[in-house]
Formats: sequence, C-alpha cells, structure tokens
Amino acid sequence: MSGAAHDFGFEHVPETDQSFENALAKARAGERLTVDDGVELITTGTDREGIGPERKELVLEAADRRRAEMVGNDVTFVANLNNNVTTACNTGCLFCNFKNTAHLFEADSDADHGGFTKTPAESRDIVADAVEMGIYEVTSVSGLHPALVLDEEHREILEAYDNPAAEVNYKPPEAYDTDPASYAEQLSAMSAAGAHVHSMTPEEAHHAKRGTDWSYEEVYRRLADAGLASAPGTAAEILVPEVREVICPGKIGTDEWVAGMEGAMEAGLDVTATIMYGHVETEKHRVLHLDVIRDLQDRYGGISEFVPLSFIHQNTPLYDRGLVTGGASDDEDELMVAVARLYLDNVDHIQSSWVKFGNAKALKLLNCGADDLMGTILSEEITKRAGGGFGEFRSFDDYVDMITAIGRRPVERSTDYRTRRPIDPDDGPHGPTLGPRADGTPLLDGRRDPATADD
Repeated sequence: MSGAAHDFGFEHVPETDQSFENALAKARAGERLTVDDGVELITTGTDREGIGPERKELVLEAADRRRAEMVGNDVTFVANLNNNVTTACNTGCLFCNFKNTAHLFEADSDADHGGFTKTPAESRDIVADAVEMGIYEVTSVSGLHPALVLDEEHREILEAYDNPAAEVNYKPPEAYDTDPASYAEQLSAMSAAGAHVHSMTPEEAHHAKRGTDWSYEEVYRRLADAGLASAPGTAAEILVPEVREVICPGKIGTDEWVAGMEGAMEAGLDVTATIMYGHVETEKHRVLHLDVIRDLQDRYGGISEFVPLSFIHQNTPLYDRGLVTGGASDDEDELMVAVARLYLDNVDHIQSSWVKFGNAKALKLLNCGADDLMGTILSEEITKRAGGGFGEFRSFDDYVDMITAIGRRPVERSTDYRTRRPIDPDDGPHGPTLGPRADGTPLLDGRRDPATADD
C-alpha cells in the first residue's frame, strides 16, 4: 500500500509460497502466470522488504522483451478529443475530484461550484470543430447526472416511480440549470461529424438502465444505435470488493463492472480495460485485478488495450481525509506496467499515460512493456481537477520527437488498432490522416476560422 496511511485490515496481502526466481523463470518462458507469480514479480519478491532494484530491472527486461515479441517496436497514438458531458454526480468516490454534487446544479441553487453540464448541441459543436482539425476519436466519461437517462423510453419509466429521486436517483431536466438530455442524444451529437465515439463506462451503463430490468447488452445495443462505437473499461479502479468498499462504496461492484463489460462485448463493441492503483490497495489487489481482466478477455476477446492509471492524490478526498499520503512510486509504476504485460498474455496493447506521468516517465514506461502513448487529448478535465499537472495536448510532432528519441517507430492508429499508419520522422510537419477531415495538417493549424465556422 504505497500511499496508504492506515492499516485497513485487508484479507488479501502480498504473501505467497512461490519464489521470485520461479516466477521470473515462468515469465521469461512465456508461461501463463498465477496470482502468486504476479505478486512475486510486482513486489520483486515477498521474501524481502521493499522493491529490489536489481530484481526490478529483471522484471522490466522480461516485460520489454515480451512487448517486442507480441507487438514489435511500434509506439502507437491517436488523434483524439476528450468531451466530458457533466461533472454532476452523487456517487461520492473518495479518489475523485472531477465530480460536483448534483444538487449544486439545480435551478434553485445559488452555489458557485465551478462544474459544468453541456447540452447535446454544445457537444456537437465541440466535436465538429475538432473533426475539422483532424480528430477522429472522441472520448467521453461523465458524472452520473440524475437527469441523464438512456433515452426517452427510459425517462418515462423513471418518471413513473412514486419517488424517483429517492428510488432511482432521477430528477427531471427542468430541475436543473442545464438539461443534459439523454445518453442517446449526447452520443448522436458527438458522432454526427463522423468521429469514433468511445464512451459509456459500465458505471454509466448502469446509470443508463437504472429502474429497469434491461440487460447491459440491450443498453449497449441502444447506445450503439445512437452512435457509440466502443466502450472504455474505466470505473474499474481496483476490481476487488474489499478495496471498493473503502474507496468507492457508492459505485457498482466488481461483478457488476464485469457484467457491464460483458454486455458491451455481447453487443459487438470493442472495449478497453483499466486499473487505478497507488492508493489504499496492496500489491496482491493489483494482481487480482489483472486476473479479472485476463479471465474476461479469455471469455470474450474484445479488450483492445489495458490502461494502468496511477492515482493522482492531490485534491482528492482520500488525501484530504488522511487515508493516503501520496500515490505510487516510480518503481511501482514501472512494475505495474511490466507485470500487466507479463500477466495479460491475451491483451496485445498496454498504454502509457503522459497525462498521469509526464513525458519522460511515460517514455520510460514504453521500455517496461507498454506500446501505446495515448492520444492528442485536446481537453482532459478529470486528471487536471485531481491535481495532475502535465498539460492537455500533445501534437503529432511532439509524438514523433518523443518516440523516435527512444529508438522506436511512431505509428498513428485508429481507436481499435485495426488501421495503422507508420510515420516518417523526416517527413514533417506531422498531422493526422485517419479522420474524416484529416489531411496531414498539424492539428492546431487546422482550427476553423470563427468568421467562417458556419459556412
């Protein structure tokens, strides 16, 4: 528990009968690892206190070799935009500073909360502007606004409850300053310009079916009909119940998260998977989480990438309440990526996040098993509001310079990795080509002139 300030009495602690040497030998041989193997590797041996530098380097070397065997030396990235619809949320997760309590958004509230809710028209304009610049992916993860519903049929069902606010966390749009409309309307708006819409976490899908007996598959099929193209496996945090009870007791549980992911894949959507680590969990929790992801991939095969997200502790309730003193160390970040590569033998792509780590560390993680470097991200409110300080945008030229500096090949990719374009570093300046309006022009050079925006 790198940043934990308390002993939470967890059942799952990093103790095994396996040896580090045996676990490393299995990893090097490409054998499927057990949870105990993973614990030995991520701790660099439970027979010793702390992380051993020499052992750590052996784990990183094995992971980097496995990365080269699985996906080669390409480092991929996308031209994408974050368009989060609302910060209104009543879930109360202790690791989050993105949300604002939903009642602050009500029409009769005079509170100054600094949050936002966008209408579908605003979302459409934001994405349309970005598509003109060359963007082709829009990622959208939002708070669970009480007025947000799947579609109008869903709204009618919720309004039929005797006390919808108490029974199903629903209040009508007229109760709020801004009407967020429905998920279907927001997705339709964001997909109107031809962008790939990557949205609707299992938590959001659960919100989109509250008060009904609809299956996750049914919900995701309706969302896909509205414009959803793939689903992010965020809201995962740590997929172990005893950890979720501490950091997000109001959130869906592990089984519900898995059911949501299953429903998305049953509906024909690609998904991603994440872990948010470095707070109260033990190293064993991290490996148990990887085991849930690997099992899900064994059964469905629809996970395109795994994204380790290091906890940004500043400005979060966990930190403010003294439950944690910090986040993961550099060693832990490197081992998290490396063990993810070695443990997830059925997931091709592991992402390194410059938003979480900054450029230098994100590049280091590309030598620890990662092969993807996120996207351009024209806006990133979630990490910024939690205290992250590494900016909100990377240009294609930034990517080319960073990736070639470590001797790897920069490759523009589609969201699903099925379309890839290697980039010649000498043929600059560089811009996206895979979007509906992309022609290789550097992104910020492609901004529309406001005077002709409606032409």
